[in-house]
Amino acid sequence: MASSSRFLGRQLSVHEILGGGLVADVILWRRRDVSMGLLLATLASWVVFELSGYTLLRLVSNVLLLLFSILFVWSKAAGILNRPPPPLPELHISAQVINEAAMLVSSCVNMLLSACYRIALGRDTLLFYRVAACLWLVSLVGGFADSLTLGYTSLVIVLTFPALYERYEDYVDRYLITAYGDVLYGYESYEKCFNEVEMWIMEKKKNL
Repeated sequence: MASSSRFLGRQLSVHEILGGGLVADVILWRRRDVSMGLLLATLASWVVFELSGYTLLRLVSNVLLLLFSILFVWSKAAGILNRPPPPLPELHISAQVINEAAMLVSSCVNMLLSACYRIALGRDTLLFYRVAACLWLVSLVGGFADSLTLGYTSLVIVLTFPALYERYEDYVDRYLITAYGDVLYGYESYEKCFNEVEMWIMEKKKNL
């Protein structure tokens, strides 16, 4: 589809915007097993920590203690009974995954720093209003939920909204373009009115 029919005239696909690697595959559910595992683990951890009153340190300690105890007893019993040891896979994180995650984080941080720079110098008024609206929304949501619940909710949103947007992006972009045009029209009207008021005030000052 032509870029003119995309929101803000973007050229890249959603997968490319998210980095186009493993992280993007997980967010867009192209690795369904990993995405489903993360989502279920997030929901399960929220139930454990929020409803049962468990703390993260206590849970991690108990799980590791149980796991190491089982593996230790299994290994000792296998040595006595001449059985094979526990079939443990080699646990490591590949350099490719680390590099992709680092590239995604650095890209997001650079975008954030660039936006802060433009706002601080007053070069992008519309961006300032967008950021102010987002911060106000985060502050509003933070007043109704603690940081732990907010973190869980954010992860669930990351694992659902981008995938839904990619699936229905034609319909979503159509409505976003319409809404964006209405916002720009309102902003231009506000700016025109503000300039007229400013000119009227300057004229009144000159006549004094």
